[in-house]
Amino acid sequence: MKKTLSLLLSVVFVVSLLAGCGNGNTATTTPTPAPATQTPQAEATPAPVDDGPFEITLNIASEPQSIDPALNSAVDGAIMLGHLFEGLMKWKDSGIETAGSDGTCTNAELTEGQAESYDKVVNDDGTVTYTFKLRSDARWSDGKPVTAGDFVYSWQRLVTPETAADYNYMIDSVVNANEIMAGDMDPSELAVSAPDDSTFVVTLVSDLPYFLEVCAFPATFPVRQDVTEGNDQWTFDVKTYLSNGPYTLSAWNHNSEIVMVPNEQYYDYENLGPAKITFKLMDDQNAMLSGFNSGELDFIEDVPQAELPGLIASGDLKIVDYIGNYYVCYQTQKAPFDNPLVRQAFTLAVDRTFIVEKVTQSGQVEASGFVPAGVYDAEGSTGSDFRTVGGTYLDVGNGADEYKANCDKARELLAEAGYPNGEGFPVVEYLYNTSDAHKAVGEALQNMWETELGVKVTLNNQEWNTFLQTRKDGDYSIARNGWIADYNDPMCFLDMWLTGGGNNDAQYTNAEYDELIQKAKKSTDPAERMSLMHQAEDIIIGQDWALNPLYFYTQKYMISDRVGGMFYTPLGYFFFSYAHPNA
Repeated sequence: MKKTLSLLLSVVFVVSLLAGCGNGNTATTTPTPAPATQTPQAEATPAPVDDGPFEITLNIASEPQSIDPALNSAVDGAIMLGHLFEGLMKWKDSGIETAGSDGTCTNAELTEGQAESYDKVVNDDGTVTYTFKLRSDARWSDGKPVTAGDFVYSWQRLVTPETAADYNYMIDSVVNANEIMAGDMDPSELAVSAPDDSTFVVTLVSDLPYFLEVCAFPATFPVRQDVTEGNDQWTFDVKTYLSNGPYTLSAWNHNSEIVMVPNEQYYDYENLGPAKITFKLMDDQNAMLSGFNSGELDFIEDVPQAELPGLIASGDLKIVDYIGNYYVCYQTQKAPFDNPLVRQAFTLAVDRTFIVEKVTQSGQVEASGFVPAGVYDAEGSTGSDFRTVGGTYLDVGNGADEYKANCDKARELLAEAGYPNGEGFPVVEYLYNTSDAHKAVGEALQNMWETELGVKVTLNNQEWNTFLQTRKDGDYSIARNGWIADYNDPMCFLDMWLTGGGNNDAQYTNAEYDELIQKAKKSTDPAERMSLMHQAEDIIIGQDWALNPLYFYTQKYMISDRVGGMFYTPLGYFFFSYAHPNA
């Protein structure tokens, strides 16, 4: 998704620290809470008893923001949707072990999903047309065929302003999409069509290097018009929640669990794994670890902060690549953070090395820019990455002397903004979603800002869904944020900050930035395209300081010894559709 949203390689805390293609690892219900006087310790998962069908129970987060493909914008929801729906393309098991997984997980690779084949044609006017041929055995969970018309409807629905999809810009490369989103054209004018039930045609304004990854992204999954039209509650009833993926929704007990069972209409039904997948919805890290140790949970992504070093040292906690960043966003339209001098001062006064070495302690890398390491530059997968080419905006890893110099500069900037030594600066609030890990980061930031700038910062935590809406509404001063790549391209981290963008929680606006991003979207020259995006990052970080990058993510998880066959993409998605019992 959001969380977002591609992430493939880099570095940092955990999905418990994400949002917006992000993930919050927050929930409200627990299976078996740990005793208040006892700290859970890692131990071997009890040997399973073979007394029935193979079923697995997972925890990735709390109550999801939405399980409507068009409306979800978080990684946890995207993982669930990846089991329930399938796009034109999909992720499959490559059979190659994921680095850091110790044999528990393999990498995912892109392949055809509901489409059995596709053709690509570059037109004389520079536009590009993709023609997808759908599988003859693609079926909805009620047995009806999946048609090209379902994709036409779903893509038009995504860009319809009334849908209010945060991820509508995911297909803004389709001819007429931007005009439709602006309300200047009718959704029927989107350049998608269905010449027949098995043929889906889409025309792009230019050759988009990551387009096939977009076709595997949840926002582009099909939904049925006869189910969704006029029924905004369709996702809450298992009778109306029709899907086309490997699993179907069996139950949604809100704030407790989401249960899925194999979709008998799925073309690969005979090869599917678990007879039931249960997603427990939780936000208590102690209960998560206790549930894992007792065998009630087979997979978790979050553990108590104090347990991290020991679990990593023992090898019980796996750390794998993740393309994403953990950052602070400022409300750029409200005082005092409408002043770029204030934003720069707060950004420079952060000791990122201390945060990753003493607070998060999960192998993260200090952020030196916004686009994380592991994202391709002009030469794609065979060449250098965007962060290496773009260089650093923030001095990291250079010790106490460098941090002191940054703080001296920060105090000068704050004085220039009218607040010498913090005098007259209003009390501001740092907002985060409920999590011990987020709280620890917030407390570290609070101390740094108060110590180095002389300002008062209070902390406020909210439950995941409430937090997402508060941040989206701009009802905050400073907020934690995180972004995971939706596809491996710097555009995934940059176009979200276009004026009025659905995921633009900073409410950032800069006409020059918008122009650079739009030019990059239309460019057919890889080197020019990357140059435009580097210039855009120069503006949002190096000039406007709209965001405060803290570190690049790594992904962590614990998985039961009894479960095999899980695969993963550094975009943050775990797949359990073909999981099987280990011998």
